[in-house]
Amino acid sequence: MNTTAAGNRQRFIAAHPQWWMGLMLLALHAALAWGIDDWWPRAFLVAHIGLFLLWQPVWRGEREIELRYAFLVVIVGFLLAAWSNWWLMAVWLAVLFGLIGGSVPGMADRRQRLVSTLAALYLLSLLLMWVVPQLFTDWSVESALVMLVRYGLPLVPLAILLIRVEPGRSEAPIAVDLFYSVLLFLLVVALVLGSFVIKEVSHGDYAVALAQTLLVIALLLAVISWLWNPHSGFVGIGHMMSRYLMSLGLPFERWVQRLAELAEQESQPQRFLSLALQHMLALPWVAGVDWEARLGQGEYGTRTVHSSEFSIQDLRLKIFTRWSLSPAVLLHLKLLTQMVGHFYEAKRREQMQRQNAYTQAIYETGARLTHDVKNLLQSLRSLCAAVETGSADQAPALQALMQRQLPQITQRLSATLDKLQAPQKTDLSQVDAAIWWEALTQRHNGRNIRFDLDAPAQDIRLPAELFDSVADNLIENALGKLADNKGLEVRVTFSPARGSLTVSDNGAAISRNIAAQLFEAPVSSHTGLGVGLYQSARQAARFGYRLTLAANEPGKVCFVLAREGEGPWKSGGRESGNS
Repeated sequence: MNTTAAGNRQRFIAAHPQWWMGLMLLALHAALAWGIDDWWPRAFLVAHIGLFLLWQPVWRGEREIELRYAFLVVIVGFLLAAWSNWWLMAVWLAVLFGLIGGSVPGMADRRQRLVSTLAALYLLSLLLMWVVPQLFTDWSVESALVMLVRYGLPLVPLAILLIRVEPGRSEAPIAVDLFYSVLLFLLVVALVLGSFVIKEVSHGDYAVALAQTLLVIALLLAVISWLWNPHSGFVGIGHMMSRYLMSLGLPFERWVQRLAELAEQESQPQRFLSLALQHMLALPWVAGVDWEARLGQGEYGTRTVHSSEFSIQDLRLKIFTRWSLSPAVLLHLKLLTQMVGHFYEAKRREQMQRQNAYTQAIYETGARLTHDVKNLLQSLRSLCAAVETGSADQAPALQALMQRQLPQITQRLSATLDKLQAPQKTDLSQVDAAIWWEALTQRHNGRNIRFDLDAPAQDIRLPAELFDSVADNLIENALGKLADNKGLEVRVTFSPARGSLTVSDNGAAISRNIAAQLFEAPVSSHTGLGVGLYQSARQAARFGYRLTLAANEPGKVCFVLAREGEGPWKSGGRESGNS
């Protein structure tokens, strides 16, 4: 029951903060407007402190404050009530003015802003019209001023009590900006002390001293506002101050430069992360770092009771600090950890790319050599088939065929083994086009292939490695369609003058999905690895040739290998076929 009553009381206080502010100001007015020497002003001052604790925007009313903060509040209240003097009251009014003025920028509701503005106006008026003059020994009381202070100023707290603020909006906690509060407090202190010094030194009128102080402060603020923004090559005080506040005592550029140096020196992500986190221990407010990632975990420094956790993708950091961090320092620490995390992720991606590139090189080399070996095996099968089906009267012709083909197959097999030892090395040797064409026709003799030579091939040379690989690849792919079309016809046309080779068939067209990526990446294949034409296209590019799909229609599928700029390229030439 007591808990429920306490909760209702706290909700009532939070729902009407302007009431407690107005009552707090009225109690303060009663404690100061009739002097501070009698006992009853001190009683009002104690009531003022109690109302201030109900209104105060520093701690939420439902939270329990620590013992040291409660002890500090008791000490302040005791000093104000027991050892009250006008100097102490001036400082207290300046503190209240800073607290109330510092909460104005964080208010969205117009009526809340009006309440805080009226409260700040009342405190400043009471300070300058009543408290500061009490500090002068030669101050003479004027009846008009006394009447105005005692009976005119209380209208402002009464107006605050009468202003209606919607409860739904007033329940939100008031955010006090520490920077604005300190700035307002210092401005008020400068105004009070400046007026006091000018009055005591010049022995003049207090109003004149106050006006002079206001004029000096206004000129000073005008100069600062003029210097705040960049102009005439000057970066501006605002930029310099922002850089200082963001650095928080840390040479930020030097830290980032060191982080970039580590990123350039270390290629291993785990090693980089270890050095970067050890470098973070150089910060004066960092005592230890505990990290955990996919590649491992570790701990540096010492553990403390104050810690903050950060997560950047799969990297988790727990940073132990020597003291409790303020929101500004916490934001700064989050920025530093994000930079370390992004560099670490970049290192991980670089490592994965190196591994993928290595794996891809092994795969492409193996696939290319496997395809070459498969073509050689097919040539051997053709020779074996010719021997098995030949008769006794064909023995001399078969012997001549073997004498011509076996050395070529041996040479091609030797070249394939050389590629395995040096995958990046390309055989740029060229052979006579007529000899190559005769070897190709003899190698595929007896198969359902039509060979056409549209011009004499004398005195023309071509890269045998490229044309052997592409021709065997295209022919085997075309003949592989026999299972689907018994009347398949494959035609191989060689144009020596243009240096082009055309392989066409009257089989089924290649699907669009496969044709779109045939020369760009490996494709799915039921009879091989799916990299034949992909490797052939890359090999052709190294020799200065280009392999394209010139036609892809049912009954007309045509591939063309020709020099760059000389082939019959079409708009759909980048389409490709089966591999």
